[in-house]
Amino acid sequence: MGANNLNMNSDPAGSRPSTRHQSPFNSIKFFVFCHSLLQLAQLLVSGYMKSSISTIERRYGLSSQKSGLLAAFNEVGNTVLIIFVSFFGSRVHRPRFIGGGALLACLASLLMALPHFLNGPYDYSDRIGSQSYNSTVVCQSGRSFTTSSSNESCSQQESPSQQGVYPLLLLGQLLLGIGAVPIQPFGISYIDDYASKRNSPLYLGILLAVTSIGPAFGFISGSFMLKYYVDFDKLTKDKIELDSKDLRWVGAWWLGFLVASCLLFLTALPYFFFPRDMPKEDATDDVESRPDSKQQQTNPLQELSLLQFLKSFPRIALRTLQSPIYLLVVLAQVNLAALLAGLATFMAKFIERQFNQTVSFSTMMIGGVGIPLAVLGTVLGGVLMRRLNLSVSGASKLCTVAILLCMFSAMPLLLIGCSTQNIAGVFPPGDTSSELSCSSSCRCPQEAFNPVCGSNGMEFRSPCHAGCTTVEMYIDTQNHKLINYTECRCVGELGYASPGTCGSGCAHLLRPFMVLLGLTSFVASFSQTPSYMMILRTVPTEDKSFAVGVQYMLFRVLAFMPGPVLYGSVIDTTCILWGKKCGKQTSCQYYNLDRFRQRFLGLQVVFVCGGLLCFLLTIVVLRRRTGRQEPKPDTKGGYELVNEQKKADNSSSKEKELEGIKT
Repeated sequence: MGANNLNMNSDPAGSRPSTRHQSPFNSIKFFVFCHSLLQLAQLLVSGYMKSSISTIERRYGLSSQKSGLLAAFNEVGNTVLIIFVSFFGSRVHRPRFIGGGALLACLASLLMALPHFLNGPYDYSDRIGSQSYNSTVVCQSGRSFTTSSSNESCSQQESPSQQGVYPLLLLGQLLLGIGAVPIQPFGISYIDDYASKRNSPLYLGILLAVTSIGPAFGFISGSFMLKYYVDFDKLTKDKIELDSKDLRWVGAWWLGFLVASCLLFLTALPYFFFPRDMPKEDATDDVESRPDSKQQQTNPLQELSLLQFLKSFPRIALRTLQSPIYLLVVLAQVNLAALLAGLATFMAKFIERQFNQTVSFSTMMIGGVGIPLAVLGTVLGGVLMRRLNLSVSGASKLCTVAILLCMFSAMPLLLIGCSTQNIAGVFPPGDTSSELSCSSSCRCPQEAFNPVCGSNGMEFRSPCHAGCTTVEMYIDTQNHKLINYTECRCVGELGYASPGTCGSGCAHLLRPFMVLLGLTSFVASFSQTPSYMMILRTVPTEDKSFAVGVQYMLFRVLAFMPGPVLYGSVIDTTCILWGKKCGKQTSCQYYNLDRFRQRFLGLQVVFVCGGLLCFLLTIVVLRRRTGRQEPKPDTKGGYELVNEQKKADNSSSKEKELEGIKT
């Protein structure tokens, strides 16, 4: 009995670890599972935002430049605060910081959906329902177009809630970027600290895969949500007059943000139960790699105060950028990142306009074809590099070949498309005779926008602009309400006009376009893994984490922030008819499709050429460096010794530099 008591009490603390290990919150595997779900939810919001950007643009009358700024605004807070992640490192309770960031992202997602609930129903011009026939629908000569309903609409347009929509969306994007700051860096470092050396690459590979497919889920969910009418929660089904093929259609863009906020809230909760320090996985096998091991080398940057760190940051960043290979590879990646940022934001809009597709279908093409092929190319690029055991020089050649092939597959995209359909009074430019001669007496308001396609193939901005005087409604065999406009003066021999756009006539070219676009995404992504390995292999070991941090900061400053704004500005230059509401310009109604295609995809080719040039220069620099550093046959091993001496000298100089900063 005494022996039993002695055995039970001899190691009271020894029983605690076993109890502690039983908790799932002391398992790094459970942390990886939770972090995968959180990153999926966070990146789903990012992808969903880009999938809905053209819909938000149409709903609130934004230009493409403004919508591009909105898409890029989450990078502002992220860029400013990402520096502090490098400083705080493991000094803070990382799981709680991750959970706090996720809750802030949850709040931001709710803010993004808030404008829908603060404003009234979507008010589009020329309502076509049976209860809203007025002089803006059909031609009624001699009538005045100033109605009480239009005055009421303008007063709503000038209300504080309507004017505050864009600032509120910008605030939501800003908070979303701030909330995302601690999630990935702290999560990766936490896993690397407490996972075994054998399992750490597997866990990080899982996170990388989730990071890649997260935006795809965002686009696919966007495609699903945008099939529902924006005000399906405010109107009964019989009062919803538009269909998804109408150019005025706005889908339920806000719904995905509500779903995403719920997911972020649920995935944030577990992080408040994870400990600051976790038992090392397979600790008996990895004694030397424990975070609290005496053998672990401390990072000199962790010994600095916050003020000292901020003072030293520009100096260390400049020192990192002095490496020509590092600088060239980062510039190449910046070109490709700017390309990706612009295409992810506006490619769905391009497909919608160029090939006359619905918004939801266009979004599905990006999320279901473009992004998965890019993920596959990234994985195969890493497999190919490992299989061939490529050096830094081999990796630079692989990147160059991939981008060269990408350029060859991107160039034909410029030729796949059609010109803008004939639009009376709009396109071809300067041809207003047809509209002036037949509908001038109708006195159609300039704000009217309800596209109809005449039986002669000519498109008109509204039935009024087509000179139509009669509206016919009937029910088809499937109980669908159909509308037809007849006795149209501007359509040959008093023809008729059908609701909706005539389209560009390019729908049959969508398949070859998507094949080439998918091939371009697949080939370009081959360079992602080799380029990252070039960076990790060309910077000193003690500077790797800092170099990656500088790389991501340059991505945001030079690519992710200006990329969507630049693409949006280019798209705006191709607009041939801007919408108007209450005397103010809103979103673009018609584009010159040839210019849209040439400038939008031409900008893509420019960025590809920039990336190709940078990778070509890395080959040149590496060849010159190899020629200068080639060891002589009679001094075998001497070169390696010289390199080791250089590393030692660099390390001592960096330590002296940090000592100088401290003092």
